[in-house]
Amino acid sequence: MSKLNLKAKEEPIYTAEGARAVRITPTQQLRRSVLACMLWENNFYEDGQTIGERISALVPQVPAETVAELAIEARTRGNLRHVPLLLACELAKHKTHRHVVGALVPKIVQRADELAEILAIYSRERSGTKKLNRLSKQLQKGLAEAFRKFSAYNLAKYNRDNTIKLRDVLFLTHAKPKDEEQEKTWKLLVNGELPTPDTWEVAISAAKGDVERTKATWERLLKDDRLGALALIRNLRNMTRAKVDRGLVREALLKADTSRVLPFRFVAAAVAAPEFESELDELLVKSARQASKLPGHTVLIVDVSGSMYGYGNISARSDITRVQAAGALAAVARERCESVSIYATAGNDGSYRHATALVPSRHGMALVEKFSKNGFAGELGSGGIFLVQALDWVSERETSGADRIIVFTDEQDCDRKSTICTRASKPSEANAFGRRANYLINISSNKNGIGYKPNWTHLDGFSEAVLDYIGASEQG
Repeated sequence: MSKLNLKAKEEPIYTAEGARAVRITPTQQLRRSVLACMLWENNFYEDGQTIGERISALVPQVPAETVAELAIEARTRGNLRHVPLLLACELAKHKTHRHVVGALVPKIVQRADELAEILAIYSRERSGTKKLNRLSKQLQKGLAEAFRKFSAYNLAKYNRDNTIKLRDVLFLTHAKPKDEEQEKTWKLLVNGELPTPDTWEVAISAAKGDVERTKATWERLLKDDRLGALALIRNLRNMTRAKVDRGLVREALLKADTSRVLPFRFVAAAVAAPEFESELDELLVKSARQASKLPGHTVLIVDVSGSMYGYGNISARSDITRVQAAGALAAVARERCESVSIYATAGNDGSYRHATALVPSRHGMALVEKFSKNGFAGELGSGGIFLVQALDWVSERETSGADRIIVFTDEQDCDRKSTICTRASKPSEANAFGRRANYLINISSNKNGIGYKPNWTHLDGFSEAVLDYIGASEQG
């Protein structure tokens, strides 16, 4: 009689383009879904609702402390605002996980408007007129502690007439003020008597569309250094329309602290206000040039396939595609490499060997432009990627060897015969042309991917944190 109690066979899984994908742990799945996630925004292959639901389903499958650490990483190193709040709300739902929420919330709520935003996320799937009448005790505790961090100015700045107001948060959490001064501030907040803050939003709104007043207001804000780095680069188009003194704008740009601005934001600003591209270009590469160099020779490969620039930009309010986000990150990486070769790859009509091309080793915006639809994304046919073939093609040209290879991609490989995850014995995958390190940086939130093998380090996200990790890990 044949043996009946056989080992269960797992059904294979695939990328959206049909290549064999790798089964990964719930922790790895959660990381890839979170670290390049603009919450509830669509990707090329998945809608934002599906991604959000997957994150919610994965949270109880991952240890609570691991989820909390990921939320902090996403907020502080990935510079993402909303997905860390979702993680906290999901943690609060589960008896086995909610114990970490009280300590987590003050670490990820870094702007006063996030006090109300996290409650909006928490109540999103609840029904009835009292969606928040049974607020999680741990979430209540965390928000009460977070509320104490904010000054009268911070509270007034974000005290908006939304569905959930800051005074609602205060009532729901029963927060205790840390001193008499804060108690007075909170009474003013409750009574709607906080002094109107001198923010750029208030000041520009007060100009009521008058061209001269608007111009004068922007110039005052610039002179008084009242604009944060992100507000500054996001309003370049508005300042241009108001005919603000360009010298003032350039001066503000060159002294701005952009350490928490994601690389693709500079590309978006340059598209909106091309007259400031030179300054934005300098900002994009400034911090990278100050970082210690990755020694030896590095090969950078950027996926310019159709899914990287097709439907579904970084967010609904952004004109920036994922290929531009990948290109901006590659431009930063280019500055952090001692020696570098750069390639773009995409499929076309099946001629795999002709789907990869050497990219001129330009700096900043000039390099990002080469990856756009008007650059190699169009020249290479813009189909899907065939990463094994791309690596073979590159290895034939990098005859002097390389110390590392870094691939920027959404991992949606098309090769149904052999992929980076199933052909580990292929020379181009294991120590190809002498390199000692392989990194695959996933800049999307798609469910399945290819880059998980012992000889590859898999990273997620489109912030410079992924490059910091590479430098730190190689230094031990």
